[in-house]
Amino acid sequence: MSAVPSTLRIPLAARAFGDAMFPALALGDADAARILKALGDDGLEWLRDRHSVYGVLARTQHFRALAAQFLAAQPDGHLVNLGCGLSNYFQWLDNGQARMTDADLPEVLEIRRALLPVTGERHAVLPLDLTAPDWWDRLGLPATRAGAPVFLFCEGVLMYLQPAEVQAIFRTFGERAPAGSSFAFDVMCWLAIGRAKQHPSVKHTAAEFHWGPRRLSELTQAHERLRLAETFSVMESYGLPYSLMGPGFRALFGVPFYALYALRAADAGAA
Repeated sequence: MSAVPSTLRIPLAARAFGDAMFPALALGDADAARILKALGDDGLEWLRDRHSVYGVLARTQHFRALAAQFLAAQPDGHLVNLGCGLSNYFQWLDNGQARMTDADLPEVLEIRRALLPVTGERHAVLPLDLTAPDWWDRLGLPATRAGAPVFLFCEGVLMYLQPAEVQAIFRTFGERAPAGSSFAFDVMCWLAIGRAKQHPSVKHTAAEFHWGPRRLSELTQAHERLRLAETFSVMESYGLPYSLMGPGFRALFGVPFYALYALRAADAGAA
């Protein structure tokens, strides 16, 4: 796999074996261990990085909770995983009515289709290039803002894109998404840019960090309809040093070092 897709083994190993390491965040992923084994990976390279294992479990819990919150208000809603890798969120979120689209680069989908079959008629797997200007239409998302709200999430992807590419994605969401739609994603701040080789897990891949916010306003500047609805500092519950340093880091730099954010599309005048 090319640089960014090669990072999918990191969350896969965390979901396969992380439950035993961090029982309080246990996910009960029914597929991860089987898929990792099929890839010929015992996971040991990635499990040495306990911080990343914890971060994957914690962010997965947040993504699941946000998606479940969306479905509580919109039981037949559309969930879209942008850059799905080999994750299977529908095992946790299928309420019998919702639709799920898993989307990623063709090279990833070739592996995914062999190892993780589509679960039913409400589940689709589609090719995706987030840097292409027509990605929204290619996924069959609402043609107008009058459509039903959608829930998009993008896990472990945006930090590898160029700043202009990220802003274009945010702009498309702001322009096209029906009011009430959400877009959740995780990212490290600007201090991580260019430092992938210092990351205990990512250094074993060819990927590099290219984008991270310096100010929270960067998350909404692409379009007037964007609102920052949620911010979760992923690692602050890891232990005492993190719970103490996290607020101090935010106070000093204005953003968390690593966080999960949720944007919401709102029409003019809405909060």
